[in-house]
Amino acid sequence: MSKIFSFGFWNTIARIILRNRVIILGLIIAFTVFLGFQWKNMRFSYTEANLLPDDHEVNQEYQKFLDKFGEEGNLLVIASNDKDLFTPKKINAWNDLTKQLDSFSQVEYSIGIHNLKKLQKFTNPNRFELVPLIKEEQINELQAKAYKEEIFEKLPFYEGLVYSKKTNTIQTAVYLNKDIVNSKERKVFVMEQLQPLLDEFEEVNDIDLHVSGMPYIRTLNSQNIVDEIQWFLGGALLVTSLIFFFFFRSVRATLISMFTVIIGVMWAFGILGLFHYEITVLTAIIPPLIIVIGIPNCIFLINKYQQEIKKHGNQAKSLQRVITKVGNATLMTNITTASGFATFIITESKLLKEFGVVASINILAIFILSLLIIPIIYSYLAPPKERHLKHLGKTWLEGFVSWIERTVKHRRITIYITSIIVLVISILGIYTIKVSGSLLEDMPKQAEFFKDIEFFEEEFNGIMPLEILIDTKRKEGVLKLSTLKRMRDLENLLADVPELSKPLSVVDLVKYSKQAYYNGNPKYYQLPTSQEKNFIFPYLKGMSDGKNNQLNAYVDSTGQYARMTVFMKDIGTEEMERIEDNLWPQINKLFPQERYDITMTGKALVFQKGTTYLVQNLVLSLSLAILLIAIFMAWMFRSFKMILISLIPNLLPLLITAGMMGFLGIPIKPSTILVFSIAFGISVDDTIHFLAKYRQELKYHNWKIKKSVYPALRETTVSMFYTSIVLFFGFSVFMISSFGGTVALGGLVSATLLFAMLSNLLLLPSLLLSLEKSVSNKETFKKPHLDIIAEEEEEESIDK
Repeated sequence: MSKIFSFGFWNTIARIILRNRVIILGLIIAFTVFLGFQWKNMRFSYTEANLLPDDHEVNQEYQKFLDKFGEEGNLLVIASNDKDLFTPKKINAWNDLTKQLDSFSQVEYSIGIHNLKKLQKFTNPNRFELVPLIKEEQINELQAKAYKEEIFEKLPFYEGLVYSKKTNTIQTAVYLNKDIVNSKERKVFVMEQLQPLLDEFEEVNDIDLHVSGMPYIRTLNSQNIVDEIQWFLGGALLVTSLIFFFFFRSVRATLISMFTVIIGVMWAFGILGLFHYEITVLTAIIPPLIIVIGIPNCIFLINKYQQEIKKHGNQAKSLQRVITKVGNATLMTNITTASGFATFIITESKLLKEFGVVASINILAIFILSLLIIPIIYSYLAPPKERHLKHLGKTWLEGFVSWIERTVKHRRITIYITSIIVLVISILGIYTIKVSGSLLEDMPKQAEFFKDIEFFEEEFNGIMPLEILIDTKRKEGVLKLSTLKRMRDLENLLADVPELSKPLSVVDLVKYSKQAYYNGNPKYYQLPTSQEKNFIFPYLKGMSDGKNNQLNAYVDSTGQYARMTVFMKDIGTEEMERIEDNLWPQINKLFPQERYDITMTGKALVFQKGTTYLVQNLVLSLSLAILLIAIFMAWMFRSFKMILISLIPNLLPLLITAGMMGFLGIPIKPSTILVFSIAFGISVDDTIHFLAKYRQELKYHNWKIKKSVYPALRETTVSMFYTSIVLFFGFSVFMISSFGGTVALGGLVSATLLFAMLSNLLLLPSLLLSLEKSVSNKETFKKPHLDIIAEEEEEESIDK
């Protein structure tokens, strides 16, 4: 009954498609136009990827910090270690540049030598005020030398913020308006105003600049994503079309396939716009992914059409059989592939959830487009000529098929031994895999902005902010001398960590206030004693530069909360966890938990915690993919033993890939986490095709195993080879990316699919032959709910 329903269902579908060609084409065009209008809703991400659920404890702690002190990722830094910077010409040009920056509405304020203020004591009333260090509009040589000496020798407060003593580097800290940090306006400012200004400055004044800071890095990184989409699309189209033409030697077939997948790409962009999803480093790979996955659909459909034409020459019957015979197989393989992507929906990470939703929808959409467009277009064209069918008997491919068959027939022990050795080696590699949650690791290493990151890491020990929020649990608790001393000890503790920069906090301001109280003598840059506190603090509370109370940057309005900002180098998750493990016992000792609440947060740390969260969910996601696909196979084949056997050749390639990652030093990170579910969902397609044909041969040969495996192997090897080669080179396109994560994704998925092809062609049939008695009889291999490959029988033809 199931067979009759299956055949009848697809026969009905074939009738509908071929009898309503104009209507269907009209609907496709209309829906494509509709989705085209949705492109206007597409927007690129202007924030870091938040991999954690909104209600996660780490996110809540970060939000608590933002509520107290606002956006912390608004610092942009410009530096130079030019040896002649403190000559009149260059220092005046430098000051003019920073004054220009201050004139932009997007800049909230800046701190540099042009507007550097020193703390000065005044009386009547007692107060500290920040007064300009440089009063002259233009600096002469004598003044430049004096200012250099004062900055580097007498103002320790500004070390790490305005200067670095390592190579006498001068830095201007530019704080952007917090309202534009996560908006398109930030990109406009950086790309259209800031960069041209800095480029012109370098050229005119012969000064090398280094620019960094999270707003700058994020802007240039997102621009790289935009630029790479067109390369991915062009590369995927070029590679797949060349391979397709090489296989089929038909310009017409190649153009039809390219037309189909281009419509799929247009739908992919449209669906992103329809859902108002941002284009991130992950969703940017979906359009080229649709090309890579869509081409195998075209191969199956066009190859079957040409086989039918060669067999009987009846075009109408051929088109009908394309739909009725290939429809089931392509539907099931696309469902399993979509399932691999859909498992990301359960991660609760917004980034991966959106990727899973759009990718799985578009994979099913490209199946529908292929099934509709290819038969309809061919129905309007003349049947293929003999020269278009020559590829069906390729002698060079016959050699590969014969080698596969001989190996399975005579070298099964070799296959098993090789599989076990590879498995053991892979497991050893898996134990060496590291986890990386660095915000910077996947960024293009050859880009100029990444070289600047390395410069700032060397000079200032990093550019990624790490924030420590200190809750004293009482109003005005921050300015208690006991609290300040604890914070000083914490600063000393952090300063001893080589991966972290010199911290900035209210402690530095209080130390600077004592220096100012003693008329700027740098030897008094330290916390006041209890006695000195009574004299100094009345000055401190009134401290301002005429506009803002300077305490606001470090202490909230109630005086209960303080922030300590430290910048960290580009370190991975495991390294950061080691640092945290070492710090927390000492922090808890400094700040008793009954009196203080200490929170460590910041965008970089949130991203690292998000990576750990994803790794923890990787097993769940992959397990769900395996379970879903096992359920599909159980429904299709109704044999539990066959399900177990078929999973082995698909899990082995995943273990090999994981082992490769360990040996090659490729860490587990948000981009490489995708590899396993994607590759498993695609590679199991080969298993479905083989088992479907195998069962058909079993019935035909009266359940004789040896007479069934080899015909099934010969017939499916060609299609597996075609599709695997297309997928291999298609995913390899991602290796042209400048993003390390995208390169790793492309290379690892390509390698996994190649291993999966060999595993399904060698290991799977070998297992079936070796376990003949337990898996290949009528009782074990029960009647399926669904025949994936229709039996050879004469279907009713449909007139054109």
